[in-house]
Amino acid sequence: MKFEFTEEQLMIQEAARDFAQSAIAPIAAEFDESGEFPMETMRQMGELGLMGIEVPETYGGAGLDAIGYALALIEISAADASHGTIMSVNNTLFCAGLLKYGTEEQKHSFLTPIATGKAIGAYALTESQSGSDAVNMRTRAERSEDGSHYVINGKKSWITSGPVARYVMLFAITDPEKGAKGISAFIIDTREPGFLRGKTEPKLGIRASATCEIEFENYRCPVENRIGEEGEGMKMAFGLLDAGRIGIAAQAVGIARAAYEASVEYARDRKAFGRSIGQFQMIQSKLADMRTRLEAAELLVLSASAAKIKAQETGERFTLKASMAKLFASEAAMFIANEAVQIHGGMGYSKELPVERYFRDAKITEIYEGTSEIQRMVISRLETGLR
Repeated sequence: MKFEFTEEQLMIQEAARDFAQSAIAPIAAEFDESGEFPMETMRQMGELGLMGIEVPETYGGAGLDAIGYALALIEISAADASHGTIMSVNNTLFCAGLLKYGTEEQKHSFLTPIATGKAIGAYALTESQSGSDAVNMRTRAERSEDGSHYVINGKKSWITSGPVARYVMLFAITDPEKGAKGISAFIIDTREPGFLRGKTEPKLGIRASATCEIEFENYRCPVENRIGEEGEGMKMAFGLLDAGRIGIAAQAVGIARAAYEASVEYARDRKAFGRSIGQFQMIQSKLADMRTRLEAAELLVLSASAAKIKAQETGERFTLKASMAKLFASEAAMFIANEAVQIHGGMGYSKELPVERYFRDAKITEIYEGTSEIQRMVISRLETGLR
């Protein structure tokens, strides 16, 4: 499959690459070590249009398409996966959800500040007991006596950007008798009473991407902040996860590319037994496998992005291509990062070089927004028609 990029797609890619290498790469190790949220660079990314790439300019976004978004996210993630994670959630979960399902008033009130980087958005679906079984949630949203608000109680776990988010897209039960069809979506203003943030999770990787549990204690959400109709929440959530999986696949490609490029450079420069280690057949074999998987992963991401663009015109789902891209790219990233550490030997295990960070960051791409096991289940069900 051959992709010919538009001028606009190449421009956003170049802008992302330039910013990533000049502003993010120099601070990535420092923020990984401290776990501090990179608020200043995220704000600058908003000014560049990177926090709402597919959002129309009317609402403060860049007005580009899914391919431009994937190209930009690869560049950001190649410099630092934490920045890529924050960017991915902002774009494909929060912004995309409001853009597709929100009212005009909701878009102007909540979408614009997130798309411009003036505020950070989050997506709250997972709970401690549910994980991959997203429908098995306990958070409840009940109408107030006068019908003007929903009173929300419950907890959500592993919320990316939870410690800093101004607005959260929340999924909660409005009718427990209807199962998946009894779940609705809401926009939560985190500055209102009844919203509580738990401790920031001490993670293996993507450490500068702050993650926490959030809790609702009689939080009063105005009815006008419900997204769509009651009972439409899970349909929205699963549709958004299709797009989110392309984002994670693009993030994985960025990590994999950084690990591969570092390995090529090291293989050229490192000498053993009087020769560059890149001249040894075993190292050549590793590099060949790494490069092939990297190329395949990138093509799957672009193919899924193209399918998403087509789906926006036809209304078709792009679940299959999104799941294949996410599955392959995440496992390719883990494979390539692992081989990068091996090629670097002892230095690959040291924090003096970034490959150990790539290794830690790569692992999460096989887990969040649908584990590799879930992706295989989705793909096989779509192919066979069996459940």
